[in-house]
Amino acid sequence: MSFVYKRMIKFEHNVGEKEAKYRLYAGSAALFISVFTASIALLIIGLALVATGYSGWCPAYSGMNKSTYDANESVEETTEATS
Repeated sequence: MSFVYKRMIKFEHNVGEKEAKYRLYAGSAALFISVFTASIALLIIGLALVATGYSGWCPAYSGMNKSTYDANESVEETTEATS
């Protein structure tokens, strides 16, 4: 597996819905814990997880050309919610 820096500038969704939710939960927990432990490393990790979960784009995934995003998954959820 190779890492290509030029792919990192493509801002395409590459984080799936479930993974984004898990990143938001884990990042929020890390931020909460970092407040009480005064851990800068945990704060940075928490911020990165929340940012990638919220935006749906992970620069490391872009560099490795990996994606857990499924465009059909979002469409199916939307049609099920409206039915």
